[in-house]
Amino acid sequence: MKKEIKNICCIGAGYVGGPTMAVIALKNPNIKVNIVDINEQRIKDWNDADLDKLPIYEPGLAEVVEQTRGKNLFFSTDVDQGIRDADMIFISVNTPTKTYGKGKGQAADLKYIELCARQIARVAQRDKIVVEKSTLPVRTAEALSDILSNSESGFNFEILSNPEFLAEGTAIEDLLNPDRVLIGGGNTESGQIAKDTLSSIYEAWVPKERVLQTNVWSSELSKLTANAFLAQRISSINAMSALCEKTEADVDEIARAIGMDSRIGPKFLKSSVGFGGSCFQKDVLNLVYIAKSYGLDEVAEYWDQVIKLNDYQKRRFADRIIKESYNTVSGKKIAFLGWAFKKDTNDTRESAAIYVADHLLDEEAEIVVYDPKVSEERVYADLEYLNNHSIEYIRSKVKVVNNPFNAVDNAHAIAVLTEWDEFKDYNWEEIYSKVLKPANIFDGRNILDKKALIEIGFSVYNIGK
Repeated sequence: MKKEIKNICCIGAGYVGGPTMAVIALKNPNIKVNIVDINEQRIKDWNDADLDKLPIYEPGLAEVVEQTRGKNLFFSTDVDQGIRDADMIFISVNTPTKTYGKGKGQAADLKYIELCARQIARVAQRDKIVVEKSTLPVRTAEALSDILSNSESGFNFEILSNPEFLAEGTAIEDLLNPDRVLIGGGNTESGQIAKDTLSSIYEAWVPKERVLQTNVWSSELSKLTANAFLAQRISSINAMSALCEKTEADVDEIARAIGMDSRIGPKFLKSSVGFGGSCFQKDVLNLVYIAKSYGLDEVAEYWDQVIKLNDYQKRRFADRIIKESYNTVSGKKIAFLGWAFKKDTNDTRESAAIYVADHLLDEEAEIVVYDPKVSEERVYADLEYLNNHSIEYIRSKVKVVNNPFNAVDNAHAIAVLTEWDEFKDYNWEEIYSKVLKPANIFDGRNILDKKALIEIGFSVYNIGK
């Protein structure tokens, strides 16, 4: 048994809400989908006639928005109206790691989630199904339920957990062909109806056997667990990369060998300068905090080591640049190719490039950044957010250019921080003519043709080789 859904509202027009709702609208043309956000500029960008100005870059996203926007997909800053009209409300707001108070540096900051719940309780005029789409710690649904059930409206609010499992750069493909869709909810009759209702929306295009229903706590914890396991695999292979560099083993050959073991598999065994993105570090730290809060100190220490190894990998990469630059980068120009945390996205949250740059700024390096999708102001904002250097110092030491050949001109070293495909196709002979000699390349993603570069005259330093 399920309810008929005619109108969906998503609170939050970010990296999760925007693409997810666009695909839901595409596959459910009879449902009106409203994405609401208090950020006026973000909504203006989503509504811009020029699809290149969408606030999020994801391959395939512009095409989906073009097919649905103005038909059954709408973007607005009127949050109250969106809530009132909706049969089902997705909460897809930011849940950053706390920067203050108890749990600082580990716990998820749930203030935006609570604000959404209170707003729904205040303006709703009938029963609603409320769906957690943001990544949340286990038992958050309980807090939402408390707020909504204690409202004076008397309406029924069913809380569901529907975590996203998107990889930025492939988000649209992940949405169109998901490994699974996870829906957690109550085991009451009304909870089952709510789960079946949300399931039916996804079953418009996802095979029914891939839509999994669980209790709400299992669903919430599954998201954290999935990201923790993936982050752990990356930290594990990065730990081996450090050993490979000391023993002259090749980390890619090791990854290929162990990846052929069916018990292990080949995915997420690519060694690099370190993982980034909005989820991995935040979710692992959240897991650490949850384990500590339940007195599971050994569990917390285990997962905390995943983060420590990732931080070590970024620091180790920066130290290698310094070491091979005659132990000083003071006043030296270091060209950064890439700033996004991975290719095919303009998302820079927790990007390794930020921390490598910050470490080099400690040593008074001059940094020139080129990334095909990241803006100048985003680069500055990322470094200023760390609050390790003054705004004036950062802007005097860091320059952002829109041409890679300007970045490498008279550079003492080149550091590849993002695996953009275009970097592999550059005219490296021309780049060699522009850089200072010896011409050092630090390939933090192991994407370049090392043999060809050495033949040109470069000295190439890889991760784990």
